[in-house]
Amino acid sequence: MHKRKTWREKLADGKDLSKVIQIAGRMSKKWGEGTCAIASPREIDAMMKRVPRGKLVTINELRAAIAKKHGATIGCPITTGIFAWIAAHAAEEDAADGAERITPYWRTLKAGGELNPKYPGGIAATRKKLAAEGHKVIARGKRFFVENYEISLVKTVTP
Repeated sequence: MHKRKTWREKLADGKDLSKVIQIAGRMSKKWGEGTCAIASPREIDAMMKRVPRGKLVTINELRAAIAKKHGATIGCPITTGIFAWIAAHAAEEDAADGAERITPYWRTLKAGGELNPKYPGGIAATRKKLAAEGHKVIARGKRFFVENYEISLVKTVTP
């Protein structure tokens, strides 16, 4: 029987990344022309760890920093989101094992300041952590956003 990897094992699995690929075929219809930087899971985690208390970052800022670091046209929108999700779950594994300092994943939002419902504990847990840091979360239909999130964005995120 195959044992599933822990979130920390998934985070540590570099998958021969980081790399830059040429945007081609169907990808070019959606992303345009040029190159796409694909970060490693640990690279995304390291960037998320640099967001201080009371500040926020969006996946798009992480993608822009990855693209800049690797000299690419864009940072991969798919893997950046997946690796942020893995980092969040790995952080909760650390917390469950008694770690006091974990990756503050709740400070990493989706585009437009939206909370990520796929983070551990869902919207309720993320909302509580953000409120504890002074952020106001508002509902727009079934989705939740940090009000005026732009004010709290970190100026630069370096990988």
